[in-house]
Amino acid sequence: MLQASFLATLPGIRHAFFTRSGGVSQGVYSSLNGGVGSRDAPEKVTENRARMAAALGVDADRFLTLFQIHSPDVVIAQEPWTRDSRPRADAVVTQVPRLAIGVSTADCGPLLFADGEAGVIGAAHAGWRGALSGVIEATVAAMERLGARRARIAAALGPTIRQSNYEVGPEFVERFLAADPANARCFKPSQREDHAMFDLCGYIAQRVEQAGLTQFEDLGLCTYEEPGRFYSYRRSTHRDEPDYGRHINAIALNG
Repeated sequence: MLQASFLATLPGIRHAFFTRSGGVSQGVYSSLNGGVGSRDAPEKVTENRARMAAALGVDADRFLTLFQIHSPDVVIAQEPWTRDSRPRADAVVTQVPRLAIGVSTADCGPLLFADGEAGVIGAAHAGWRGALSGVIEATVAAMERLGARRARIAAALGPTIRQSNYEVGPEFVERFLAADPANARCFKPSQREDHAMFDLCGYIAQRVEQAGLTQFEDLGLCTYEEPGRFYSYRRSTHRDEPDYGRHINAIALNG
């Protein structure tokens, strides 16, 4: 598992950007696939998630993720939920100790947040749709409702597809420029005509800054480029694989 250096220094908080290593899944899911929405054997996903929960010091039934829908929607977790009752949202916040909250990713940006003084944490799934529609700002606002202060919130971005591997079409570029012409800075020309390379990580960093957060760390890792270490939806598509694994990126308050 990977950690952000700043979040790791905060007392009373555990976090992890889990890689694909250390689990029991096989094939394209090898080996620490945490995606309950994948077609992996459910018992293997359950075991993988139990291992991740243990790494964060929580019981397996207190290791919570979402039914993600590429939205700006945020939920507040006050108690455990089941796989079947997990909320449809793309970010989650809590102030409850020993309740791990997380998001699943396989190219999109996983963001973990913490205000150590207030004891408030958050996790957000920042794909391009969520980031564009405001999931980062919505997560910060939800943390504030629990007592966090924007000036104290630290955020970290885990493994994400990087610009050199993220080609998009002209309609994608037009959508971002229509939202804000300054978003042009997030695109570079592609070798293919009328296409561009999108800097999702740079865009996320821009939105984090616009949200008023001054403590931000990007781990600088690309999911697409390291198949032995990370899952990647785009890479699996290019390889014509039948499915792909999902990382879990999670954070918890010690009890």
